Amino acid sequence: MSTTKVAVEQPPIVTEALADGRVTLHCGDCRDAIRLIPDNSIDAIVTDPPYALVSIQKRFGKPGSKPAKDVYGRGAAGFMGKTWDTGEVAFSDEFWAECLRVLKPGGHVVAFSGTRTYHRMAVAIEDAGFEPRDMLLWHYGSGFPKSHDVSKAIDKAAGAERTKVRDYNPRNPKATGGGKDGAEGATRPWIEAAIARGYHEKDGDEPATPQAAEWQGWGTALKPATEPIMLARKPLDGTVASNVLEHGTGALNIDGARIKAADSQLAEKYASVQNAGSRQNSIFGADIRDRAGATPHELGRWPANVILEGSDEVTDAFPDGASRFFYSAKADAEDRLGSKHPTVKPVDLMQWLCRLITPPGGTILDPFAGSGSTGEAALREGFSAVLCERETEYQADIKERIRLALSGPLERRARIASRRPQAGMGGLFGDNDNAPPRERSLQQRNRSTNRNALEAE
Repeated sequence: MSTTKVAVEQPPIVTEALADGRVTLHCGDCRDAIRLIPDNSIDAIVTDPPYALVSIQKRFGKPGSKPAKDVYGRGAAGFMGKTWDTGEVAFSDEFWAECLRVLKPGGHVVAFSGTRTYHRMAVAIEDAGFEPRDMLLWHYGSGFPKSHDVSKAIDKAAGAERTKVRDYNPRNPKATGGGKDGAEGATRPWIEAAIARGYHEKDGDEPATPQAAEWQGWGTALKPATEPIMLARKPLDGTVASNVLEHGTGALNIDGARIKAADSQLAEKYASVQNAGSRQNSIFGADIRDRAGATPHELGRWPANVILEGSDEVTDAFPDGASRFFYSAKADAEDRLGSKHPTVKPVDLMQWLCRLITPPGGTILDPFAGSGSTGEAALREGFSAVLCERETEYQADIKERIRLALSGPLERRARIASRRPQAGMGGLFGDNDNAPPRERSLQQRNRSTNRNALEAE
């Protein structure tokens, strides 16, 4: 039996100018919005597409089943139950071909992805005509393992009940005060019951069957601690030199993205390599150095393709060289500004990426704007931004974020205080106030730098 797929008509794109025209917001599907952008008009793309961490296999049921209606296909939930977390755009070479069209020759794109789905996005970007240039890694220590306890699953399948234990921790998502649904004021029945009795009851760790005991300690997933970021470039128009002179794109701002280090650190680092070179020279004689020694750069270290979140857990993995990398803590309250978006990126990280690939005064496109972190980062770095966002809730977040970026620190702090997440949310919606001291100091340093930059404009 043949079936006909009925196209779902999308609402028209509504375009708004923010920040005195420095930020353009296209409200609607990015696939439609990007068609409004002229050829070769964008200097860089900095974006965080959906990772497509879907919970329904291939989103359309098992092979051989009747095709799902379009509305049900779109309704299959992805990361944290969000219907927008799909790969229908981020994994489409047709979409990335549109990105290629609007970019100037030599323009770069940096795009976040997940460790399980990065390859699909990367292939789509390359198939669209981009040149893969590198992969950056953002390491953090605050990820939470979503592993399936094999031993408990065996007991459950056997119908064997484990000894129950009580959890009085209010930050447990199934205990008192936690686990709120995304809808305002909504809860789940077991959470309400836990609140009423004052604790959460769960299965203990002691296996109930011999079979479960054999698989005690086995799971199905590792703790997430890194996000890959693809760096790609639109093919050059001639050589790098000619492309840069003609279009202003094609190169990376190495000096602008250097890793700051104390003078004492640099001096100590390079003390052992001064006057480097061979002591033998067959033409000019012995004991003459044949090349200049390495010297520290006054602006800092060469930027690496590794970004550290700054927690002790991460920096301890680089005991002799953590200072060589750019630090960016996970998003905190000042990054979120009360937004319920589950994947807000820290503004200082987006600033560094914008600065790395965008020429002075350039225009940055973010087709998946989310809460607008890229737009704020662009403003802080003196760039213009073109943002696309489909979800009405996040469109409002973007407008408020851009307004606060220009209003000054006092109003911004008042906004944070008024929109602080409910107690017990923790995790993705927490404000990172429980971060290690080193990470909190990095957050405070970055916020101070950001405020000073805008106040100086």
